[in-house]
Amino acid sequence: MIAAGAFATGLPDWQMSGAAVLIVSLFLDRADGELARLSGKMSPGGHLYDLIADGASNAAVFLGIGVGLSQMGHPSWVVALGVFAGVAVAIAELLVMRLDSAGVRSSADLGGRWGFDPDDGMFVVPIAMFFGWGKPLLLLAAIGGSIAVVVFIVLWLRRRTGPANG
Repeated sequence: MIAAGAFATGLPDWQMSGAAVLIVSLFLDRADGELARLSGKMSPGGHLYDLIADGASNAAVFLGIGVGLSQMGHPSWVVALGVFAGVAVAIAELLVMRLDSAGVRSSADLGGRWGFDPDDGMFVVPIAMFFGWGKPLLLLAAIGGSIAVVVFIVLWLRRRTGPANG
């Protein structure tokens, strides 16, 4: 949320700070999950909290980027694009919760490869912001988030209508 606020200022120094905060946040998010798994301290409530927090903070980041770009003089439609990207990402997270309740338990089940989870795509955000690629990032996030929503809906429907349920 701090990164989202920094992005929303539209001030280059704050946006760089937001990118740095986001990198630290993303690494800590991965580390706490790994620590919980390795120490055997995973809990359904903790997992649910993590998914909700990821969805809300990721959505806020895209909204913050859109607001910040408008503050920098970009067309006002970038705010709408930030909202659209954020909503798509949040819906994708909600669908991940649905998939989780349907028995999908691993990143491989959600399309992850080589140990990467689909949520690892958020690591692109601070890199893009460091290079000043906010507008293309929002466009790609809106498209990618929408594709993720469709893919997760298809996976969820397959789980509901698959041979085990049929």
